[in-house]
Amino acid sequence: MLKRKIDNYLHDFYRRQKNALLVTGARQTGKTYSIRRFGETHFASFIEINFIETPNAVDIFSNAKNTKDILLRISAITQKPLIKGETLIFFDEVQECPEIVTAIKFLVAEGSFRYILSGSLLGVEMQDIRSVPVGYMTVKEMFPLDLEEFVSAAGINDEIIAALRNAWQNRIPVDGFIHEKLIELFRLYLVVGGMPASVFNYLETNNLQEVLAIQQEIIRLYKMDIAKYDKKRKLYIEDIFNLIPPELNAKNKRFILKDLNENLKFNRYENSFIWLKEAGVAMPVYNVEEPKTPLLLSRSRNLFKLFQNDVGLLASQYAGGIQLRIINGDKNINFGAIYENAVAQELHAHGFELFYYNNKKRGELDFLLEHDGKILPLEVKSGKDYEYHRALSNILDYADYELNNAIVFCNDNLKVQGKILYAPIYMAMFLQKNTENPLIYKVNLTELSDL
Repeated sequence: MLKRKIDNYLHDFYRRQKNALLVTGARQTGKTYSIRRFGETHFASFIEINFIETPNAVDIFSNAKNTKDILLRISAITQKPLIKGETLIFFDEVQECPEIVTAIKFLVAEGSFRYILSGSLLGVEMQDIRSVPVGYMTVKEMFPLDLEEFVSAAGINDEIIAALRNAWQNRIPVDGFIHEKLIELFRLYLVVGGMPASVFNYLETNNLQEVLAIQQEIIRLYKMDIAKYDKKRKLYIEDIFNLIPPELNAKNKRFILKDLNENLKFNRYENSFIWLKEAGVAMPVYNVEEPKTPLLLSRSRNLFKLFQNDVGLLASQYAGGIQLRIINGDKNINFGAIYENAVAQELHAHGFELFYYNNKKRGELDFLLEHDGKILPLEVKSGKDYEYHRALSNILDYADYELNNAIVFCNDNLKVQGKILYAPIYMAMFLQKNTENPLIYKVNLTELSDL
């Protein structure tokens, strides 16, 4: 059984809130499994309605007169009891039934039961939903297993993870033996990735060939989705999707449109890039020319890198036999693209908006983040020359940017040199947004009360 962070989130959500919850995310990230396990464990009655497996269930909402009518129809298609206050009703694959998202407002307001929804491609499909019930439904995005979830599943216990987190927070080196094992696990993660089916299979069999077969099947499912959900632009979208691995392996990793077609302009393809992003299968990281807040204002719309949503899926698309070479740290392999994808995937799951820096005069940086109200430059180094970083040194030395800290993720142990933290690549799992301090501001009107 995989331990997922969504498990605690679901428990806390249904303990504190009365809203419905919509769990979004790319296909095969484990949404249905986690929801089902939670519902069966925490509710006296758990009712699951899948709109793909039971297509006639769509009719429940297409012409129902009112909430009472909907609940009556639900009771007619399930053998589970509807127990007031103790029933969780799960609507799965809701992209097949947009009406349910509109109806959920009235079901929540009625108050007898709790509701959870899920589906894939919802970023694409939500635009067709007539009325999103603001105030009645919370949206939570789910991702493949992040690195912390993966190493925990692989057998690293909570005490070791706590020790690693302490080393990160206090800027002290990790025990040498533990460091080497975590580097080994990180390389394994590059190959297995975070798709639950791949992780389950690896933990059961340790057979990388079977893992590869599962990953290739997921890639095939993604391409079927492209063909099914966007028939007009499916050739453009699939071409872009197929180009992600070779483009990331190029020298500057930037997506080059001429590799699709020499004569086509970005505007022709823009919606296809957006489709991949909204479907959750790709992550664009946009270029900015100035490392100043807010980064969004200086991003370039048509200069970006395009990463895969799961590093294991990325590795599965490279040449056969590469898996063991990655795990063994083969020096003849260019690890740059795979390392960067793993870090992008990790930080994206932590809620960061990702950018990269490119300036003809000062060079290129892998990532820029807004962290604690400031710009944090990041470099990802897979080789031994990780202390050589011309672009990073250039922008740290440029007084106008006022950059006080930077991180270089590498294979070496943790150390601090000046403004730069050199951290083991696996410690990307500890770089998270600060959500502990609430943003509170109150206007002082006491002087006006005397007027």
